[in-house]
Amino acid sequence: MTTPSGDNNPSAMFFWPTPERPVVDRGEGIYLWDQDGKRYIDGSSGPQTANIGHGNVRVREAMMAQAEKVSYAFRSHFLNEPAELLAKEITEITPAGFDQVFFSSGGSEAVETCIKLARQYAVSIGQATRYKIISRLPSYHGTTLGALSLTGDPGGFSIFAPMMVNQPKIPAPFCRYRRPGQTEDEAALEYANALASEIENQGPETILAFIMEPIGGAATGALTAPDVYYHRIREICDQYGVLLIFDEVMSGAGRSGKYLAAEHWGVTADLVALAKGLASGYIPLGACLTSRKIVGTVEDAGGFNHGHTYSASPIACAVGRAVLAEHLDNDLIGNAARMGAVLKGRLEGLLDEFEFIGEVRGRGLLLGFDVIADRTTGRPLPPALNAHIRLAQEAYDRGLIIYSRRMMGGVRGDNFLVSPPLIVTEDQIDEIMDLLIQALRAFAPDARAAIKAG
Repeated sequence: MTTPSGDNNPSAMFFWPTPERPVVDRGEGIYLWDQDGKRYIDGSSGPQTANIGHGNVRVREAMMAQAEKVSYAFRSHFLNEPAELLAKEITEITPAGFDQVFFSSGGSEAVETCIKLARQYAVSIGQATRYKIISRLPSYHGTTLGALSLTGDPGGFSIFAPMMVNQPKIPAPFCRYRRPGQTEDEAALEYANALASEIENQGPETILAFIMEPIGGAATGALTAPDVYYHRIREICDQYGVLLIFDEVMSGAGRSGKYLAAEHWGVTADLVALAKGLASGYIPLGACLTSRKIVGTVEDAGGFNHGHTYSASPIACAVGRAVLAEHLDNDLIGNAARMGAVLKGRLEGLLDEFEFIGEVRGRGLLLGFDVIADRTTGRPLPPALNAHIRLAQEAYDRGLIIYSRRMMGGVRGDNFLVSPPLIVTEDQIDEIMDLLIQALRAFAPDARAAIKAG
């Protein structure tokens, strides 16, 4: 590839396998431009991160103002005002019971913080036998070894399996592809009750927590269950004394049309992981939200045994405050709900033309769909078609960025997320849909040929 310096030498950076990409030059609003002047619509907000869009002046000024005062101070040596204020502001806009915040540098760290705090809490109350954390298959919770042990993608990360503690899994609730004669609510309750069965199978005294994304992310293309699922999960956790962890790294910070996606169902977790939209990609920032009950118990037992060099970074938290102010002052959470309804309706309209789209899923501006061979059974397209790469590239070539992923070797199909920044307008949704339809029509002949071939 040509590097930013303009030479033709190989890049000195390495990354996971990615198609050849140009060098980005600048960003403004929902758009990015490469060094050749080509414009791209950021239809996925990066990896569902750039909630307030690119080039925000308020954030830039907040970052510069804090840098002029102090850029870094270690949390063990000083309190700092941006971190204290951001923690207070987050607790004020989240449901009752969330009154404690631990800041990290991203989503994997936020998940690690949640599970380490959960473990220390269990030990503090005399339940040291609890150490297993149940998650869903498929799922995605991060790439550090602790978070990876919860991620439900055994094929994709099998190389690391000997290095991790294998944590138990239950099926993710793909209620669209259910047994004939079964209602969605019946399917949802069956999926939820799998948690109780797994707790009994593993031994209730060994189960520390259950972790899930209220709205699925990379693993499941914005998978959303019927309402009864969420309430039954909370009920089961309470019944067995299991902590409930919501991974809202992707769905939180307003993207769903609520600050926390779980607010749509009125269900409150014991711990929540946040990141991505928390600082909108302007700087690394994540957080664990929880209660004084949990934190106080751990502190009374000797203190939280965990920390990071950049935890509660003054400059990161100053950015986080500016991002939150943008959300609140410009009603971006409300806009996510309104524009999300428009975009979802437009995406659902694709079902009539493209029979290989299985389901449109999600809430607010965390929306997705899968492409499959059979809409009734959920049978995937042949893995050799590489649909997740092909369709995303067709869109990219036309100047639209969408997020694609295949989990578990495509067992549940190829997933795509359409999740533009929360500042998106209805006219810009028209632009997104026009390019997406062009990409789908270019991809359609090969998809239909693969389906016909069986």
